[in-house]
Amino acid sequence: MGEEVYGPERKKRLVELLRGLAERIRGLDDDALLAAGPELLRLIGDVRSELFHYEVRCTYDSPEVAEHRRIVEEARQGGDFLNLDDDEDDQSWQDN
Repeated sequence: MGEEVYGPERKKRLVELLRGLAERIRGLDDDALLAAGPELLRLIGDVRSELFHYEVRCTYDSPEVAEHRRIVEEARQGGDFLNLDDDEDDQSWQDN
């Protein structure tokens, strides 16, 4: 799993989940509302899970921080270009 990010798209999805749940409940009459228990429990579970992630979003990186972290990690992994002890590279330009 990659870096966790709670960006604008994920926030928009949470709002849509909350509104969708509210609309679904509003659209059911009393008998249908009680009969829709399993469906509503599933919807509530989805909303609850995403709402939890929204509440702890301060522990996630922002999209910008995640990108900066990715760039630094790539530089660390491909760090051979920083090897200053390689005399072979120095020799080619000094001979000219």
